[in-house]
Amino acid sequence: MAQLWGGRFTKETDRKVYDFNASINFDRRLLDVDIEGSKAHTAMLAHTGIITDEECRLITEGLEGILSDVKNGKLEITSEYEDVHSFVEANVIKRIGDAGKKLHTGRSRNDQVALDMKLYTRSDIDEMKNKVRMVLDVLLKVIEDNTQTIMPGFTHLQKAQPVTLSHHFAAYFEMFKRDYDRLLCIRERMNYCPLGAGALAGTTYPLDRDMTARMLGFTAPTANSMDSVSDRDYLIEYLSALSIIMMHLSRFCEEIIIWNSNEYRFVNIDDSFATGSSIMPQKKNPDIAELTRGKCGRVYGDLMALLTVMKGLPLAYNKDMQEDKEAAFDAMDTAGSCLELFAGMIASMTFNDDIMRESAAKGFTNATDAADYLVGKGVPFRDAHGIIGQIVIYCDNNLKSIEDCTLDELKSISAYFDEDIYEFISLKTCVDKRLTKGAPAQAAMEEFIAEAKDFLSKIS
Repeated sequence: MAQLWGGRFTKETDRKVYDFNASINFDRRLLDVDIEGSKAHTAMLAHTGIITDEECRLITEGLEGILSDVKNGKLEITSEYEDVHSFVEANVIKRIGDAGKKLHTGRSRNDQVALDMKLYTRSDIDEMKNKVRMVLDVLLKVIEDNTQTIMPGFTHLQKAQPVTLSHHFAAYFEMFKRDYDRLLCIRERMNYCPLGAGALAGTTYPLDRDMTARMLGFTAPTANSMDSVSDRDYLIEYLSALSIIMMHLSRFCEEIIIWNSNEYRFVNIDDSFATGSSIMPQKKNPDIAELTRGKCGRVYGDLMALLTVMKGLPLAYNKDMQEDKEAAFDAMDTAGSCLELFAGMIASMTFNDDIMRESAAKGFTNATDAADYLVGKGVPFRDAHGIIGQIVIYCDNNLKSIEDCTLDELKSISAYFDEDIYEFISLKTCVDKRLTKGAPAQAAMEEFIAEAKDFLSKIS
């Protein structure tokens, strides 16, 4: 078929060139926003007197009919068309005749595709915010239910100090809360309308750009027509935010994978979120967690692809920018599905409280508190550190925890120990006396939970 840009051409495009140039196979998902933008553009053209009200009515009905027919399966978007924009315009003309040829007045595919991608991305950000919110809700439920569930906290994957499951999950709550805030900021920063920028230098038609911006829910029109059609910063920012979300998911999934292992047994992943082995009947594999961890690299790759596309482009529009879509769509789809599945996995997971507590006890997580006990008895901290180190060696050699040692055994290493050592270094005491803001004690976690609920109430 004749192309929208074919006026000055005297030869048909080579089919391989046409296929290489076409974007219809991936930009067809922009149909809804392309029609939304076209309807606003048409209404503005009528408002400014560039087309008649009757032409506006015909074009609008044609656009709505196309969308309805595609949704109902009566009309197919095929590779006969170069892109979704030419599909829409060609079918409007086919339906209503010459009036349809006025749809593109005062508009270029450059500002049209810039608008479509902004509308699509803005909508996806809103959906992604809801998915992050879903994860936050799931995490908060675990946090509320496990303020007394003691487990080891880790540094370097070594048991360090006793915390609670509530406190551990609260760390991830903070990560995803920042993710939510990042999405809000990106949405606000990108919410300026490029429609009316034309190919790069605006247009001689008396367009009302403020009108189309208002109709489409933007803060205002973009300020520079060249930047309008060549800006992909908002996509780079969004893919960066999605990469951070995926990094947080991947870190969390790494812990779930470790906790699910036979050596840890901290968690039980529900059967609906696990798979088995084709040869080993005993296996229950954390595939959702592993795939999410793996897909993190995929989203990183999408971000790097887009950064690389944009790094050497002169102003204004270049065809390279067509390469933004597949990377962006893939990142959006991947991050969205991972958030949904992750939330379901966590919501259905159960925790082995006794095993976690035992792990904390056997990992000398109260060693720092034992050193603090000696400091309280007048021993310089550096000396106390050395004494507890000797006790840990003794316990290792005798397969004991510190609290399993008799008072005589402790006194054989330091005379400063007394009966009160056992209460001082109990895991519950170790947790409960950490009362500073952000710490794992019950009172500190209750304060965190109240603040988390307040945050969620404001984003509902």
